[in-house]
Amino acid sequence: SAKLFKVNKSILSFMKYLGQTNYDHQGESPQSGVLLCNLGTPDAPCTTKLRAYLKEFLSDPRVVEVPRLIWFVILYFFILPLRPARSAKLYKSVWTNEGAPLLVNCSAQVEGVRKRLQTKYGRHIPVSLGMRYGNPSISSALSELTELNVRNIVVLPLYPQYCAATTGSTFDAIAKTMMKSRWVPELHFIAGYQQSPEYVMAIGETIKTHFKENGRQKKIIFSYHGTPQKYLEKGDPSHCFCHQTTRLVSEFVGLKEEDVLTTFQSRFGREPWLQPYTDETLEMLPSQGISSVAIICPGFSSDCLETLEEIQVEARDIFTRAGGSEFHYIPALNANPLHLDALTQIISRHLD
Repeated sequence: SAKLFKVNKSILSFMKYLGQTNYDHQGESPQSGVLLCNLGTPDAPCTTKLRAYLKEFLSDPRVVEVPRLIWFVILYFFILPLRPARSAKLYKSVWTNEGAPLLVNCSAQVEGVRKRLQTKYGRHIPVSLGMRYGNPSISSALSELTELNVRNIVVLPLYPQYCAATTGSTFDAIAKTMMKSRWVPELHFIAGYQQSPEYVMAIGETIKTHFKENGRQKKIIFSYHGTPQKYLEKGDPSHCFCHQTTRLVSEFVGLKEEDVLTTFQSRFGREPWLQPYTDETLEMLPSQGISSVAIICPGFSSDCLETLEEIQVEARDIFTRAGGSEFHYIPALNANPLHLDALTQIISRHLD
């Protein structure tokens, strides 16, 4: 009888818990929500914050596929003691009064999507931002949604072209967080949207606008974040999705095949990465009589260090020093209304 009393008491406590969390028939009905994810940024452009950020980023086995023991020796004895100071200088060069450009742009995207969803559905739909590395974390974003009684979550990693090191890693982080959850919500994970007509149109229209305002350059370069060549050989499809994006956008804009190049940027280390490399391509073009280029980075949904410093500054310098005379960087979609419309449409297909 004592055991039965304890069981009944546990059942009553659990029923009371359900009532307190508004999941009974008298409480508020569970609702749907959205989690937007991106890579992340250090909390500040200083060595200490960069070291913490790089430690988390470069410890991800999806990012660096090297045997753990060997990689940790390299990471802790060579990279973390040296690289944070150099990276901090680069981040300072792009930092704004509002903070890191990536975080500022992503926050504007969250607000823009939230407003559009409310207009579309006639009710408030929570939208949270989670960064794979740094803050706000994916874990904190999921907790925020859970506290708002969200039981159906549409997850959109803001990487148009699926890649294991970005999109796959985001899924890992969500799964790891859910392992600690007693009540796992329903999840709709969007693994990529490079074929979405709305996304293709948003990229294409920015190129058309650039041409109207600046004329047409001899070459337009689609530069994507690269990965080691061995990732492609092991089955990562990002290389194919990048070329597919270039083709679809070129068709939308009406670009000829000979006017377009697809290249890959942001490599580090000595092993071969996806080619052709953006920097080497820009260095070579002037010798081929190509003195004017426009470059766009369709894989980056927000401007960040890799676009604002690596492309707009470093790549420009490489091209002009090689003899190029006209260099244009076409900004990322950021909070462009067409981009916000596209993201809302992509999300809505899963909310519906």
